[in-house]
Amino acid sequence: MTLRSVTFCCAIIFGSPAFADLIAVRDNHILPRYAAFTEAAGALETAAETDCTAAAVMPAYHAAYDTWIGVSHIQFGPIEARGTALSLSFWPDPKDRTGKAMTRLMADEDPVVADAEAFAQVSVAAQGFSALERLLTDRQDNAEYACTYTQAIAGHIAQAARHLSADWQGGFGETFVTPGAAGNTTYLSPGDADRAVYTALSTALEFMHDQRLGRPLGTFDRPRPNRAEARRSGRSARHVVLSLEALQEMTNAFSETPLPEVNSAFTAAIDRVQALEDPSFAGVAVPAERFKIEVLQRNIRDLQVLIADDIGAALGISAGFNALDGD
Repeated sequence: MTLRSVTFCCAIIFGSPAFADLIAVRDNHILPRYAAFTEAAGALETAAETDCTAAAVMPAYHAAYDTWIGVSHIQFGPIEARGTALSLSFWPDPKDRTGKAMTRLMADEDPVVADAEAFAQVSVAAQGFSALERLLTDRQDNAEYACTYTQAIAGHIAQAARHLSADWQGGFGETFVTPGAAGNTTYLSPGDADRAVYTALSTALEFMHDQRLGRPLGTFDRPRPNRAEARRSGRSARHVVLSLEALQEMTNAFSETPLPEVNSAFTAAIDRVQALEDPSFAGVAVPAERFKIEVLQRNIRDLQVLIADDIGAALGISAGFNALDGD
C-alpha cells in the first residue's frame, strides 16, 4: 500500500483528514505573511511621502508587491468580507479598465487623489498595485499630479494591509481555528475551514495555470506577451515563483504528515520558472522559449492534480473539484 493510500485510509478510519493543522496555517503562514505585507506596505507609504519620484518609490513598490503576492492566495476571511482583493491588484484586466480609469482621473486632475477617504470610493481598477505600476513605469506628463496619485495608492495599500492583518490577529484568527464551535457562524462544521484552505490552494494553482501563464501564452499563432501580469516592471515570472513558494509553505503547514512527492513537484516547478530567465514572459512569442513555458504550465496542472489526490481526497473533496467552478 502506498503512502497516499495509507493517508486516505487513515482519514476514513478516524473520521478526520490527515491534513488539518489550521493553527499552523494561521500562526506559521498567514499571520507572518500579513505582518510582512503590512510592514512592506507601510514602507511603501513612507517612501512615497518622502520622495514620490518613480526611481525613489520603485524599490519599495517591488518589496511591497512581493509580500502581497505572497499572501494573495488567501482569498477567504477578512479580504473576502472587506472586498479588498481587486482594489489591491486589479488583474487580469482584459478591457484595460485600469488604463481607462487612470486616464479619466489624470485628464481631469481629479482632486480625489488628495483625499484618502474619497479615494477609497474610486474605481478599484485605479487603486492598487496595477495602477501604481503604470505610474512608476509609464511617462507622466503631469509630475505633480502623478506624485499625489502615487501617494494615494501607497496610502490605500498600507491601510488595507493594516486592516487585514488586524482582522486576522483579532476575531477572525480565532474563528478560523475553531470550526464547528458554538457561535462560529462562518465555519459551521469542523471540515469547513479545511475546505477553505484547500480551495485557496487549488484556486491559486488554477489561476497560475489559466491566467499568469495562460494569458501571455495565448495560442501558438497568436501569443499575447503584453497580457502578462506586471510585465511593465518585469515581475511576471517572479509572481509565479513567489506564489509557488507561498503555496508550498501553506501546504506543508496544513499537512500533519510529510509530503515528499508534493514538495518535489513544487521545487521542480520553481526551478523551471527560474531557469527561464524571462522576467516578463516575452519568450511566449519565440517557439523554443514558448515550449519551455508550456512545459511549466503542464507542471502546474500536474501539481494541482497531485494535490487533489494527496490532500483533496483526504478532506473528502473529489480530485475533480475545481475551486473556480463555484461548486
